[in-house]
Amino acid sequence: MKRQLYLYLFIISALVAGFTYMYLSKALAFEKKKNESELKYFKDSINGIYDKLEDANHFSLEYNDNAKEYFADYDVIKLMPQIKEALLAFNDDPKGNIYTGQEKLGEQKFIINKIKILNHRWIIADYSDGKYWGDVVLKYFVDKDEKITFQIMDSFIYPKQEY
Repeated sequence: MKRQLYLYLFIISALVAGFTYMYLSKALAFEKKKNESELKYFKDSINGIYDKLEDANHFSLEYNDNAKEYFADYDVIKLMPQIKEALLAFNDDPKGNIYTGQEKLGEQKFIINKIKILNHRWIIADYSDGKYWGDVVLKYFVDKDEKITFQIMDSFIYPKQEY
């Protein structure tokens, strides 16, 4: 009787061990497959984001080799902040930044918020007075003394939207 009990316990233990082994090996394979598919998804997402970033930076002085060649005498990486600072300095004018192409429409003045230097000649900028928003395309020039001048090419103000 004791022998049969040990035999049944041994068989049950072997079955439990076998089922446990099979379950854990299948669970491990499932997790591995799941992780591989997630990794592929994330790699594809990162590649997609990288492609979008590369497309967005196509029109950027920093990544445009032809525009950089135009500024061969200058360090473009140092020149870009100088251009931005020169344009943003006009925000301090009490009448607003003259390079928005807009007169005051209310109590607040128009100031430039964001700037993107497209190449060796053009800038696109976003401006607002808190109620109205607009975009402006500017032409800029850098002389031999690194003096920066700007010229408005076109400006557009969006209609005010009531919420």
